[in-house]
Amino acid sequence: MKRDNHYEVAFEAFLRSRRVPFIAIDEAKRTLLGDEKVKSLDFIIVGPDDAKLVVDVKGRRYPGGTAEKPKKTWQNWATLEDIDGLDRWAALLGNGFRGVIAFAYHIAPPFVLPDNTTDAYQHHDDVYLMRGIASVDYRKQMTVRSPKWGTVGLPAKAFRSLVKPFTSLLATAATQ
Repeated sequence: MKRDNHYEVAFEAFLRSRRVPFIAIDEAKRTLLGDEKVKSLDFIIVGPDDAKLVVDVKGRRYPGGTAEKPKKTWQNWATLEDIDGLDRWAALLGNGFRGVIAFAYHIAPPFVLPDNTTDAYQHHDDVYLMRGIASVDYRKQMTVRSPKWGTVGLPAKAFRSLVKPFTSLLATAATQ
Protein backbone atom coordinates (compact mmCIF):
# COMPACT_ATOMS: atom_id res chain seq x y z
CA MET A 1 0.00 0.00 0.00
CA LYS A 2 1.22 3.47 -0.85
CA ARG A 3 0.29 6.07 1.75
CA ASP A 4 0.41 8.83 -0.88
CA ASN A 5 -2.10 7.06 -3.15
CA HIS A 6 -5.54 8.52 -2.35
CA TYR A 7 -7.30 5.49 -3.86
CA GLU A 8 -5.53 3.07 -1.54
CA VAL A 9 -5.98 5.37 1.46
CA ALA A 10 -9.72 5.59 0.70
CA PHE A 11 -9.92 1.81 0.28
CA GLU A 12 -8.26 1.30 3.67
CA ALA A 13 -10.69 3.75 5.27
CA PHE A 14 -13.56 1.88 3.58
CA LEU A 15 -12.36 -1.41 5.14
CA ARG A 16 -11.96 0.23 8.55
CA SER A 17 -15.46 1.73 8.36
CA ARG A 18 -16.83 -1.79 7.89
CA ARG A 19 -14.58 -3.28 10.59
CA VAL A 20 -12.99 -5.68 8.13
CA PRO A 21 -9.70 -7.14 9.46
CA PHE A 22 -6.77 -6.55 7.10
CA ILE A 23 -3.03 -6.17 6.79
CA ALA A 24 -1.82 -3.30 4.62
CA ILE A 25 1.34 -4.25 2.73
CA ASP A 26 4.23 -1.77 2.47
CA GLU A 27 5.07 -1.57 -1.22
CA ALA A 28 8.33 0.31 -0.66
CA LYS A 29 10.34 -2.86 -1.32
CA ARG A 30 9.91 -5.48 -3.99
CA THR A 31 8.90 -8.85 -2.57
CA LEU A 32 10.76 -12.08 -3.29
CA LEU A 33 9.34 -15.57 -3.42
CA GLY A 34 12.49 -17.64 -3.22
CA ASP A 35 14.79 -16.11 -5.83
CA GLU A 36 11.94 -14.75 -7.92
CA LYS A 37 10.51 -11.24 -7.71
CA VAL A 38 6.74 -10.98 -7.47
CA LYS A 39 4.54 -7.91 -7.55
CA SER A 40 3.55 -6.75 -4.11
CA LEU A 41 -0.08 -6.76 -3.21
CA ASP A 42 -1.86 -4.01 -1.26
CA PHE A 43 -3.89 -5.86 1.36
CA ILE A 44 -4.37 -9.25 2.94
CA ILE A 45 -7.93 -9.50 4.23
CA VAL A 46 -9.46 -12.09 6.49
CA GLY A 47 -13.01 -10.89 6.46
CA PRO A 48 -16.37 -11.81 7.81
CA ASP A 49 -17.38 -15.42 7.23
CA ASP A 50 -13.67 -16.32 7.00
CA ALA A 51 -13.15 -14.81 3.54
CA LYS A 52 -9.45 -14.84 2.71
CA LEU A 53 -8.39 -12.32 0.09
CA VAL A 54 -5.17 -10.98 -1.34
CA VAL A 55 -6.03 -7.62 -2.88
CA ASP A 56 -4.45 -5.26 -5.38
CA VAL A 57 -6.19 -1.87 -5.50
CA LYS A 58 -6.56 -0.16 -8.85
CA GLY A 59 -7.56 3.48 -8.60
CA ARG A 60 -9.60 4.87 -11.46
CA ARG A 61 -11.56 8.05 -12.00
CA TYR A 62 -15.13 8.10 -13.24
CA PRO A 63 -15.90 9.63 -15.56
CA GLY A 64 -12.47 9.68 -17.16
CA GLY A 65 -11.25 12.05 -19.81
CA THR A 66 -11.45 15.79 -19.37
CA ALA A 67 -14.18 18.04 -17.97
CA GLU A 68 -14.91 19.15 -21.55
CA LYS A 69 -14.98 15.60 -22.92
CA PRO A 70 -15.85 13.16 -20.14
CA LYS A 71 -15.56 9.44 -20.95
CA LYS A 72 -18.27 7.52 -19.14
CA THR A 73 -16.41 4.24 -19.25
CA TRP A 74 -15.57 2.14 -16.18
CA GLN A 75 -11.87 1.61 -16.82
CA ASN A 76 -10.83 -1.87 -15.69
CA TRP A 77 -7.32 -2.37 -17.00
CA ALA A 78 -4.51 -3.91 -14.98
CA THR A 79 -1.12 -5.35 -15.81
CA LEU A 80 -0.55 -9.02 -16.47
CA GLU A 81 2.00 -8.76 -13.65
CA ASP A 82 -0.86 -7.67 -11.30
CA ILE A 83 -2.95 -10.72 -12.19
CA ASP A 84 -0.01 -13.13 -12.02
CA GLY A 85 1.06 -11.68 -8.66
CA LEU A 86 -2.39 -12.05 -7.13
CA ASP A 87 -2.69 -15.64 -8.30
CA ARG A 88 0.80 -16.49 -7.00
CA TRP A 89 0.14 -14.90 -3.60
CA ALA A 90 -3.20 -16.70 -3.26
CA ALA A 91 -1.56 -20.02 -4.11
CA LEU A 92 1.35 -19.38 -1.73
CA LEU A 93 -0.92 -18.45 1.19
CA GLY A 94 -3.16 -21.41 0.29
CA ASN A 95 -6.03 -22.59 2.46
CA GLY A 96 -8.81 -20.76 0.62
CA PHE A 97 -7.08 -17.47 -0.25
CA ARG A 98 -8.38 -15.75 -3.40
CA GLY A 99 -6.83 -12.99 -5.46
CA VAL A 100 -9.04 -9.94 -5.96
CA ILE A 101 -8.59 -6.82 -8.03
CA ALA A 102 -10.30 -3.99 -6.17
CA PHE A 103 -11.32 -1.05 -8.32
CA ALA A 104 -11.61 2.14 -6.28
CA TYR A 105 -13.42 4.54 -8.59
CA HIS A 106 -13.09 8.20 -7.61
CA ILE A 107 -16.43 9.70 -8.64
CA ALA A 108 -15.59 13.06 -10.17
CA PRO A 109 -18.08 15.90 -9.84
CA PRO A 110 -20.48 16.80 -11.27
CA PHE A 111 -21.28 13.07 -11.69
CA VAL A 112 -23.31 11.75 -8.77
CA LEU A 113 -24.09 8.14 -7.90
CA PRO A 114 -27.70 7.15 -7.25
CA ASP A 115 -28.72 7.16 -3.56
CA ASN A 116 -28.01 3.91 -1.72
CA THR A 117 -25.43 2.67 -4.24
CA THR A 118 -23.84 -0.39 -2.66
CA ASP A 119 -20.25 0.26 -1.56
CA ALA A 120 -20.26 3.96 -2.39
CA TYR A 121 -17.97 5.50 0.22
CA GLN A 122 -17.31 9.11 1.13
CA HIS A 123 -13.73 9.74 2.20
CA HIS A 124 -13.16 13.34 3.25
CA ASP A 125 -14.76 15.41 0.47
CA ASP A 126 -14.54 12.71 -2.20
CA VAL A 127 -16.82 9.83 -3.13
CA TYR A 128 -15.44 6.45 -4.18
CA LEU A 129 -17.20 3.40 -5.56
CA MET A 130 -15.58 0.15 -4.38
CA ARG A 131 -15.85 -2.76 -6.81
CA GLY A 132 -13.96 -6.02 -7.23
CA ILE A 133 -13.34 -9.04 -9.42
CA ALA A 134 -11.66 -12.32 -8.48
CA SER A 135 -8.37 -12.56 -10.36
CA VAL A 136 -9.16 -16.09 -11.63
CA ASP A 137 -12.39 -14.79 -13.21
CA TYR A 138 -10.63 -11.73 -14.62
CA ARG A 139 -7.93 -13.93 -16.19
CA LYS A 140 -10.49 -16.09 -18.01
CA GLN A 141 -11.90 -13.16 -20.00
CA MET A 142 -9.07 -10.63 -20.12
CA THR A 143 -7.70 -9.37 -23.42
CA VAL A 144 -4.39 -7.68 -24.15
CA ARG A 145 -4.71 -3.91 -24.04
CA SER A 146 -1.06 -2.98 -24.68
CA PRO A 147 1.68 -5.53 -25.34
CA LYS A 148 4.28 -2.77 -24.91
CA TRP A 149 3.09 -1.88 -21.38
CA GLY A 150 1.93 -5.38 -20.42
CA THR A 151 -1.62 -4.23 -19.76
CA VAL A 152 -4.78 -6.28 -19.99
CA GLY A 153 -8.46 -5.48 -19.59
CA LEU A 154 -11.96 -6.78 -19.92
CA PRO A 155 -14.44 -6.02 -22.67
CA ALA A 156 -17.35 -3.96 -21.29
CA LYS A 157 -19.84 -6.85 -21.40
CA ALA A 158 -17.46 -9.21 -19.56
CA PHE A 159 -16.68 -6.52 -17.00
CA ARG A 160 -20.36 -5.89 -16.29
CA SER A 161 -20.94 -9.62 -15.79
CA LEU A 162 -17.99 -10.10 -13.41
CA VAL A 163 -17.67 -6.93 -11.34
CA LYS A 164 -19.31 -6.90 -7.91
CA PRO A 165 -19.64 -4.56 -4.97
CA PHE A 166 -16.46 -5.20 -2.99
CA THR A 167 -18.27 -6.25 0.17
CA SER A 168 -19.90 -9.14 -1.70
CA LEU A 169 -16.41 -10.60 -2.13
CA LEU A 170 -15.99 -10.76 1.65
CA ALA A 171 -18.08 -13.93 1.77
CA THR A 172 -16.15 -17.19 1.57
CA ALA A 173 -15.93 -18.95 -1.77
CA ALA A 174 -18.16 -21.68 -0.34
CA THR A 175 -21.00 -19.22 0.27
CA GLN A 176 -20.81 -17.58 -3.16
